[in-house]
Amino acid sequence: MKKTILSLSVAFSMSAVAAQDYAFDVTLKSYKGNASSSVSYGGQIARHALHNSLKKAAGKGDVDLMTDYFSSKKSGLTILDPISKDGFPIKQTKIDELSKGKDLLSSAYDGVITGWPGNPTGQELLTQLIDLAGKTKKGYDPVNGYDYIQLISKFTMGAVFYNRGVNHYLDEKLEAGAYPNDKPYKKGTVYTGKEHVWDEAFGYFGAPANGLSLTPKEVVQITKQNASVFKKADANGDGVIDLKSEMAFAHAYYAASIDASAGTKYFHTIMQAFVDGRQLIADAKGKALTTAQHTELKAYAKTIATAWQQVIAEAAYKYAGSVYADLEKIAVIEEAHGEVAKAYRNYVKHWGELKGFALSLEAAGRDLGGAQAGLDRLIGFSPILFGDTQILAADGKGGFIQGSAISMQEYKLNMIKAQNLLAKTFKLEGKLNDRTAGMNAVLDQINKASNSAEND
Repeated sequence: MKKTILSLSVAFSMSAVAAQDYAFDVTLKSYKGNASSSVSYGGQIARHALHNSLKKAAGKGDVDLMTDYFSSKKSGLTILDPISKDGFPIKQTKIDELSKGKDLLSSAYDGVITGWPGNPTGQELLTQLIDLAGKTKKGYDPVNGYDYIQLISKFTMGAVFYNRGVNHYLDEKLEAGAYPNDKPYKKGTVYTGKEHVWDEAFGYFGAPANGLSLTPKEVVQITKQNASVFKKADANGDGVIDLKSEMAFAHAYYAASIDASAGTKYFHTIMQAFVDGRQLIADAKGKALTTAQHTELKAYAKTIATAWQQVIAEAAYKYAGSVYADLEKIAVIEEAHGEVAKAYRNYVKHWGELKGFALSLEAAGRDLGGAQAGLDRLIGFSPILFGDTQILAADGKGGFIQGSAISMQEYKLNMIKAQNLLAKTFKLEGKLNDRTAGMNAVLDQINKASNSAEND
């Protein structure tokens, strides 16, 4: 993590009473009820459960089931994931137990996504991906090189959670004149405007409320529902995991997984900024934030937004390295005249993860300039397919047009260039699966292949 982000986090935390958990009392002066907590982000957790369940449904290739968890707002939907496992019981079994009337489609990014054929909006792209997944066997399209399970999941995380958390709640809804702290968020609510705006952003990040007391490895194992961390996860000791406050979802999981492997501090930097920002709001005791307080709160928001974006870029970086490794394995298998189907399946899976995260970087309404164009061109609309072809465009009928492209060896070079671009643009420090040292070797392979072709 960049020193500037860490120093901001440390400096800010000294200006507020240090809270250890994301738990805060009622401060709204007009509230007359019996509630003791002003924290509420059940709607965001419902969308996390919808996303996890949508990913499960995509693996079945069932378009009706996917639609249920994507856009239906049906009551009574069963949570498909996470569900109770031996040694890791889950409190909720229905989406409605988290929040009623929620969906993913209406909260998804509605701006244009340039990295997909036809330049759809984020909402259109997710709808299209679900429709296409429904035409496949278990969400896998080997002909066009698409793993819809990964594309749907990774892009939903960006188009809904990252977009809403960063571009709405930590931006326009956090402005001084919006949702004031001396008034309820809505008539009859227990929380102030600024309290709830901040809570909703935190909910989209997906961290457990006691995240500051957990190690990155423990956060990862909570997401994986490992019974060995159950006692740490069950913060209130009631014998079940409450998805509203004790589970790790989406980008919180990825932040922790990067930290656990690379020794970075993304998860705790983001978590600390969320807790410190919420403490600042609580310390206002139901009064309107002063200019100084609002300025400090916006600085916390910037810390979160920067690190959150870095987490997504780190994930894209990692999977670019995985695609590179898959291509190397495919080349070895082909040279030995072996069976390549399994290696190709892994290649398509990793490309879907790479592409989903890369598209997510577009989904917060922030101009990435040349970096966005560079990623679009280096990654392309599909992986390089056998025969050195690639998806070049949409055909206007719900399908795709393939055409001649670079070789798989040249595409390995693209993965190195993509890693370099991501690292430079987003100032990455984790850089898992780093393949950039292999550029000269790849160039040599390409030259040898070219010379061989000329000799033929």
